Amino acid sequence: MKETVLDLLMYLFENYMDEEPHLPPEPLRADLQKKLMEAGYETEEINRAFSWLDGAVESPPSVSLAGVVASTPKSTSFRVYTEQEQIAFDLDARGFLLQLEDIGVLSAETRETVIERALALGDEDLDLDAIKWVVLLVLFARPGEEAAFAWMEDLVFAESTTLLH
Repeated sequence: MKETVLDLLMYLFENYMDEEPHLPPEPLRADLQKKLMEAGYETEEINRAFSWLDGAVESPPSVSLAGVVASTPKSTSFRVYTEQEQIAFDLDARGFLLQLEDIGVLSAETRETVIERALALGDEDLDLDAIKWVVLLVLFARPGEEAAFAWMEDLVFAESTTLLH
């Protein structure tokens, strides 16, 4: 089975996550891993998916540019995307993240986690639908983001594919 980590995360979310946003506790992971293997996923991909989810809970690492370490972004921060980020996030994806931040679904810190987690997927194709899933999964994994998660879940699972327009 040739699936991406994002495909596995989406499958895991749709089939095994409870109604409330929380990561599965460590004892349940072995059971989930067994179920995912029975569904055809490989152990390496399962471990990468769990590692990816663990990284979604953590704050993004500080960035060092030209010897200056950036602190946690403030709500008044202006985000300048690196060349690598511009390749991974097309104009639509960057605009979408900006919209989510403007309406309060994402904080500056959560936006950074979304960017870091999207890049952590590696060379996977990150279209706008994939970015929506990354946002949803990050909000799912982070404590205290229940309201933003519920809003994003409605957007991802809405029958209409209309964005925030």
